[in-house]
Amino acid sequence: MEADSQARQGSSAVAVAACGYWQRRGMPTRPGQVVAAPSARLLLLAVLAAAGEGSVLLPRPSAGWHAPQARLLDRPVHTVPVPVECGGVPDPVALRETVRRARAEGEEPRVLVLSVADDCTGTVAPPELLHEVCEAAGDDGLLIVSDESWRDTSHVPHDTVLVSPAEMVHGGRESDAVVVLVGLGETLLPHGPQAGIARFPDSGRGHGLAGSVRAVLAALDAQLHAPADGVVADALTEPEAARTHRTTAARSHGALLGALHDVCTEAGALCRPPRAGRHVYADLEPLRPRLEAHGVRDSAGLEAELVRRLGPYAKGGHRLGDEPQALRVQLSGSLLTAGPPGPAPFASPDVSGALDSLKSVLDGLTAPGE
Repeated sequence: MEADSQARQGSSAVAVAACGYWQRRGMPTRPGQVVAAPSARLLLLAVLAAAGEGSVLLPRPSAGWHAPQARLLDRPVHTVPVPVECGGVPDPVALRETVRRARAEGEEPRVLVLSVADDCTGTVAPPELLHEVCEAAGDDGLLIVSDESWRDTSHVPHDTVLVSPAEMVHGGRESDAVVVLVGLGETLLPHGPQAGIARFPDSGRGHGLAGSVRAVLAALDAQLHAPADGVVADALTEPEAARTHRTTAARSHGALLGALHDVCTEAGALCRPPRAGRHVYADLEPLRPRLEAHGVRDSAGLEAELVRRLGPYAKGGHRLGDEPQALRVQLSGSLLTAGPPGPAPFASPDVSGALDSLKSVLDGLTAPGE
């Protein structure tokens, strides 16, 4: 029965449509390489379970839902600082050192979860940096799980080079060591059922891992069923209207996040320019003396103060695996607009008012003392 269930999923409409989805992104895929589930979280949980015992490595900061899946399985979690250029991937030198230390302590690092298009920080990993990360992961025998849920939210696609680790290692020695994970909610199913798809390597190891993941999902009864599977399959064909809407939304979000970035940096915060996603990640550490004068000493305090003044649009870095004592915060573009932004977001007086409000709050929190 279990084998029959796996065979049906491998030839399902979702699997076939997912092959087209990845083919359009430069990753030829066979239906047997595809596994679908009701959410990307469940898929990540199943992948980590199937990968076996061993610790999980994450960039710091990272999406708030990555670490809990590992901890549910009682896997040790190690966070690795991100490089200066971007978030979503670990600094390759720090990655090697983290693996070395973990092994010296008797652990066996097993999986690296990364995001080439990182909604956490709003950045995209440059290909040359990603190559160094993949090389380091390959040298240490790590399975890479590449969360590409936000790859289609590049604000200016023609100016942003986005490469998947699965493309980068194709045909190389690590070609069977990358699982691509995509949550479809934001870009393909914003108003539809939750769903996630995963692409496994076309190799003995890859097919074995995919089979184990299907077995985990079957045991949890966490599979796509009608009518959700039909909706997901249709969405994966990416109709022209959906593509147009996605491109327009990404451009509008980019404009809003660019303005958010400018306000943060003008206040003295460090903030990487946003390239994708719906958030910016601001580091207010340079302003610590002024913030401490207002009683703000860590990321939880910074979050509390910003939420009190601005609403539920700030998330302290401690919620994203960052150092709790650091004064870092994620700010959502939703702070500037009550609903999905239109093609000309700055035509709305609400956006201008929200920017003025944010500027006033940051100025008030970081103004020099008397």
